[in-house]
Amino acid sequence: MPVKNLKQKKNEIRSKYKKLRDNLPSDKKAEADNAIAERLLSLPEYESAEVVLAFVSKDIEVDTRRIISKSLKNGKKVAVPRCNVEETTIDYYFITSYDDLESGYYGLLEPNPEKCEKLHSFEGALCVVPGLVFDREGYRIGFGKGYYDRFIIDFSGVTVGVCYSRCIEDKLPRGFYDRPIDIVITERYMIDIRKG
Repeated sequence: MPVKNLKQKKNEIRSKYKKLRDNLPSDKKAEADNAIAERLLSLPEYESAEVVLAFVSKDIEVDTRRIISKSLKNGKKVAVPRCNVEETTIDYYFITSYDDLESGYYGLLEPNPEKCEKLHSFEGALCVVPGLVFDREGYRIGFGKGYYDRFIIDFSGVTVGVCYSRCIEDKLPRGFYDRPIDIVITERYMIDIRKG
């Protein structure tokens, strides 16, 4: 698929799923968020992870507060991303509570680098990955900047996408730089891409 058509097609899909998520009733969203968190927290890969890389969710995304707070309570080290806008990359910093966060790029809550220690080694880490829509092969469409695709290229740990079951497609259009994740978790089921 030519790049221009690919970008246009992804934007159409992005728009569709943003609208679908905006229209999700808050009680249904909360119910789904809790089910997704419980599934993730019961993964053997989560149990064995020393470090949990978790994004701080926006309203439109699967709520990660429960994942973050439970991980801290369980004695896990939790790191969240900070955007490097010029390079379109992310760096992870350890947090101990939401007090370590400040408003950053795109209005996202990001770790305050003056309060938080930067994570340099990703050994023993599990990475929770956001996306507006995922497919059954582990590919995703996010908000369109490619931060996570760039990160996943060099990440050797387990990647877990969190998504609503109504936001799963059989196959999404993908480009050269798109990278699949290992596991997709919804409120209704889990897809382990590694098992084919």
